[in-house]
Amino acid sequence: GSNVLRMSSGIQIKPKTAVQKSKTSSPLPCSPEPALKPQPKPSDKLNPKTIDPFGAHSRPPSAFAAIYAKGGIPCRLVHGSVKHRLQWECLPETVPFDPLLVTLAEGLRETKHPYTFVSKEGFKELLMVEGATEKAIPLLPRLVPVLKAALAHLDDEVFGRGLDALVQLSAVVGPSLNAHLKHLLTNLSRRLLDKKFREKITVALQKLEQYGGKVSWPDDYSVICTFECNFA
Repeated sequence: GSNVLRMSSGIQIKPKTAVQKSKTSSPLPCSPEPALKPQPKPSDKLNPKTIDPFGAHSRPPSAFAAIYAKGGIPCRLVHGSVKHRLQWECLPETVPFDPLLVTLAEGLRETKHPYTFVSKEGFKELLMVEGATEKAIPLLPRLVPVLKAALAHLDDEVFGRGLDALVQLSAVVGPSLNAHLKHLLTNLSRRLLDKKFREKITVALQKLEQYGGKVSWPDDYSVICTFECNFA
């Protein structure tokens, strides 16, 4: 009886017992008795520590990353002391544009290294080979939607790569691109409102005019409107 009184009224004994009980009831990741573990709560899914990066919930690789990993892109990044470059496994002139040029264009939406560099440089260098004009023109119906997706991307660097690729393509195919430009101008007009892209887009439109034929338009915001009217 005296022991019971001490346990109910003693200050030192009661806290010690409570701590011991809390330790035995708390979930331990390395507990040897799985039966004592509580059922997982929905909130546990929000804890990064409970997510296996190689499990079913991990993000699958993009199509471009998967093709690159399987060797479907015949070039690799070579790290230089000052500047990176691409090393082709075969002469770019011998590589079929279909589907490689479209695949590289799809890679422009990548945000991870080395895919960003490989897709950007590969697209540019492939368009520099002899006979690129005749090889690229038939692919325009497939290239334009891919470039449109890059221009619509929220990532600034992806948009910049898409814009550069559009200008590079225009330089190669010339007026053949004009019929497709109306599909891209909405995305350009949205970015034109952003001050950090206004000059870059204006220069790009001037180059599209240079490669595709003379088009007259006023400066600033109405440039897109006039450009759409000429290619509608």
